Amino acid sequence: MYQLISDDGCDFTKEEAQKHKVDIIPFYVSFDQETHLKEGVDISKEEYFKRLLEEKNLFPKTSQPSPQDYMDIYTPHLKAGKDIISLTVSSKLSGTYNSACLAADMLKEDYPNRTIIVIDSLNCSIGQGLILRELISMRDKGYLITKVVDLADKIIKTTKIYFTLDSLTYLKRGGRVGPTTALVGGILGLRPVLHLVDGAVEQLDNVRGKKNVLKLMEEGVVAALKDEIQNINLCVGHILNKEDVLSFKANLEKALGVTIGNQISEIGATVGTHTGPGALAVAYCKKHENFA
Repeated sequence: MYQLISDDGCDFTKEEAQKHKVDIIPFYVSFDQETHLKEGVDISKEEYFKRLLEEKNLFPKTSQPSPQDYMDIYTPHLKAGKDIISLTVSSKLSGTYNSACLAADMLKEDYPNRTIIVIDSLNCSIGQGLILRELISMRDKGYLITKVVDLADKIIKTTKIYFTLDSLTYLKRGGRVGPTTALVGGILGLRPVLHLVDGAVEQLDNVRGKKNVLKLMEEGVVAALKDEIQNINLCVGHILNKEDVLSFKANLEKALGVTIGNQISEIGATVGTHTGPGALAVAYCKKHENFA
């Protein structure tokens, strides 16, 4: 018997986490660098991004869960005789993986007969969420923990995420692009297409105009998946951009000839602090059945 745990970089809703019996460990967000609020507990995603929109001079920060946060969640399951699989946001984007590993090491002496396996998703947001959904599916089918961990590694290698932004402002605030790049991009109406490569953010392209960037993303996903869509788990997400994401999802479904079963995800502060409101993302991975 084992328990699935993830940080909230996976962007699961509370309802989804409860339904699938997954424990979610929240990140912290701060607007004043002194008061730290647990995302999804002390402040909702909607409230967080609403403040960003309304208060243009805000420079919020996110911080990872501490080892103690992990120990507080791990311990009751270990006491109950359960092993643990703990999934984290990419270690290239956050120190969360280290916190999870430190907590596991600190608990080894007290629970020598229990196993805690920490998995680096090398992804974030809806990409991490897809990996978690595959772990849930395997658990529910009765897969042994060793098999789940083995297949998780294979799934992670097939997981891709692409996202585009409404503005370069938040990347500039976070130091991800320079002020000149942000200014020129704003004047020209350029929208970057970003993706993760080995867990780190890289820019894939720059496209002028919202319509063109969404079309490029759609065409790229369709080209990659059209010949094996039945083997793929797919998800789309957004930040305060429901109209665009609904249209994007409908266009993808039509082009691929499938219905995307996963609900549209609302991207949280872990990624959203750097992308800002208006971001849109698409992610996919191979289903675990391809490797079982």
